[in-house]
Amino acid sequence: MADDASTTLLPSPPFDSISHVRYSPTNPHHLLVSSWDTHVRLYEVGAKGGRESESKAKFDHRAAVLTCCFSDGTHGYSGGLDTSIRELDLATEGINALGNHSDTVSAMSWSKDANCLISGSWDRTLRFWDARSSTTQQSSYTTPDRIYHLDLVNNTLVVAMASRLFHIYDTRRMDTPTQQRESSLKYMTRSLACMPTGEGYATASVEGRIAVEYFDPSSDVQEKKYAFKCHRQTKDDVDYVWPVNALAFHPTYNTFASGGSDGTVSVWDHKVKKRLRQYPKFNNAVSSLAFNCDGSSLAVALSYTWDDGEAGLKTTERPMIAVRTLGDEVKPKGWTSS
Repeated sequence: MADDASTTLLPSPPFDSISHVRYSPTNPHHLLVSSWDTHVRLYEVGAKGGRESESKAKFDHRAAVLTCCFSDGTHGYSGGLDTSIRELDLATEGINALGNHSDTVSAMSWSKDANCLISGSWDRTLRFWDARSSTTQQSSYTTPDRIYHLDLVNNTLVVAMASRLFHIYDTRRMDTPTQQRESSLKYMTRSLACMPTGEGYATASVEGRIAVEYFDPSSDVQEKKYAFKCHRQTKDDVDYVWPVNALAFHPTYNTFASGGSDGTVSVWDHKVKKRLRQYPKFNNAVSSLAFNCDGSSLAVALSYTWDDGEAGLKTTERPMIAVRTLGDEVKPKGWTSS
């Protein structure tokens, strides 16, 4: 555990690896956590110096849960190895089964503009779900390979697939992707996050690199894209490289955080290509990250990410969720609100 007064641990963490942490879009103290222990948990995260954090609710799946998200302040969604899409009533702890993919549900995001859930699966489909409708699955779209990650900003949907493929869609016209790209990184995609400004996205790989990409296909904008090495260390003339498992953009400042299997979290200003801060190292891999809606806190999931197979289980620590209270270190230099 990082020895830092700005970081606190949440009580009653999952028993197995944590797949995702996601904050509420409206309540800066509500956090959803999905885990390989077959549960999704809702936490009330206490403010620094205020009330204590607590586990508020727990929702069951039949197998490991790989992804979760909020739609609003009172409902969440989850999916995983049991192939089911579940709507979670956070107030009553009720579960509504919306439907199924034909293989593992690997990613999901709520579209505020379309007012529906978008899920991605290893069955090579994107599916749109409307919980208010009697026929909850609105539509399904086939992709050329297994979907690993997706993220959404406004009407722009980015889908990361196996074989390092990326598709970019306009959610209002899903018949065909607006752009098809190959990853700038040479190895498997481990994380994806869209910029809140809507300009582009960042992606990370198992080989200690992050790429910053832009949506505008014009040559002058594409010249801005770049990739860089990170989450690496040289010890005794040996280079150690760790997977970058997690990316998250700050909702106000458009800086982003990265978390790796080296147990570190860094904050980056991608505009000037600088690292703003590296926080004290944790004793476990960082598996997921999330900023809360007002940008005052960063949730850090700490759990084994299977980089060393079953052998790594013998030395790994139990899963934990750390919440860091943020200061000016997440602001770009010279930042002023406009």
